[in-house]
Amino acid sequence: MHQPPVPHVASTDPEIAELINAEARRQFEKIRMIPSENYVSVAVLEAAGTVLTNKYSEGYPGRRYYEGQQFIDPLEKLAADRAQALFGVDHANVQPYSGSPANLAVYLAFLAPGDTVMGMSLPMGGHLSHGWPVSVTGKWFRSVQYGVRADTGRVDMDEVSDLAHRERPRVIYCGGTAIPRTIDFPAFAEIAADTGALLVADIAHIAGLIAGGAHPSPAGYAPVITTTTHKTLRGPRGAMIMSTAEHAAALDKAVFPGLQGGPHNHTTAAIAVALREAARPEFRAYAHQVVANAKALAAALIERGFDLVSGGTDNHLILIDLTAKGIAGKPAAKALDRAGLETNYNTVPFDPRKPFDPSGLRIGTPALTTRGLTEQHMPQVATWMDEAVSAALKEDEAAIGRIAGEVRDLLAGFPMVGWAPGS
Repeated sequence: MHQPPVPHVASTDPEIAELINAEARRQFEKIRMIPSENYVSVAVLEAAGTVLTNKYSEGYPGRRYYEGQQFIDPLEKLAADRAQALFGVDHANVQPYSGSPANLAVYLAFLAPGDTVMGMSLPMGGHLSHGWPVSVTGKWFRSVQYGVRADTGRVDMDEVSDLAHRERPRVIYCGGTAIPRTIDFPAFAEIAADTGALLVADIAHIAGLIAGGAHPSPAGYAPVITTTTHKTLRGPRGAMIMSTAEHAAALDKAVFPGLQGGPHNHTTAAIAVALREAARPEFRAYAHQVVANAKALAAALIERGFDLVSGGTDNHLILIDLTAKGIAGKPAAKALDRAGLETNYNTVPFDPRKPFDPSGLRIGTPALTTRGLTEQHMPQVATWMDEAVSAALKEDEAAIGRIAGEVRDLLAGFPMVGWAPGS
């Protein structure tokens, strides 16, 4: 059954209710290892499903264009205050609809079309919105991209420095979507200062780890910080932009009226709830357990002959190059999914294969940690992954089905927040 219950969906639109229930069961029965996914609390689910969705609130607290903001204003202010306190920043804007629009607001605030922006190359672990050519951020702005060292799989800070000094970007992005190692915010800050660039830290993947003290913070190094509010932060699908006081007005103007209209107040409320949860001691324990699980899983995968980019992980994320296993990322990911192990196929640095059929897998431990799995379970997860990949090569669907059953048996002992079988 769902918690909170959804009886009115079931009676009003049975088709949608059936799909929701099927997705809930899928989330319950699979070890979810896509590093950008998680399970939110019942409190976050409840906040996201309230009558706050009925209200339009263009503008900012105390400066709205619609009346009836007596309760919305303090709600948004509470969310922003909690973000400021949790991350140690001067200012927080909690209105961006998602991570890519939050990054686009940075461009609008500080760049003009054709200006130079520098970010991490997408195939090396960066994000589309950091200037990659197929993104609007690479079409409207002059983009230069840095990567990782071939021998270590880690960000090549010498290349970052040389590129920044040569190209003189107005904005430098650090962070990305497939970076398994600690981001060196002080080194990026020094390069930005030397070249006159504005440093922006995109912490979408690691925000929860930073909040829980399991990863260094960019506060004090990056004047602007963007993040999603889900992933490791374990909130709803939304985003925030945080900054020093100096840049607050420009960023607020870029979000509204620059890019979007009224904020999604139900999401703002859910963000506020998640931020309150992230300030608690138990969340700190969770963040450190995420990292401990990732390290244990990485070690177990190495023992099974998997080739990990950079040789391991410092955070929640593991990037696997499957070349030595004789299988590409896409068929491996699909076989793993059938085996009850949810991953995503992903490009690896210097990948000779095409992005839609790459050599790698990207996995992470935020969701399985929320379910209650610990280091002791990681060798078994690695074993199942190895067996499923081998079964895919042999087209052994019986073995894949066996693994899926074993995964279901394990997860039956670990409750899922928001849903339980029996409905």
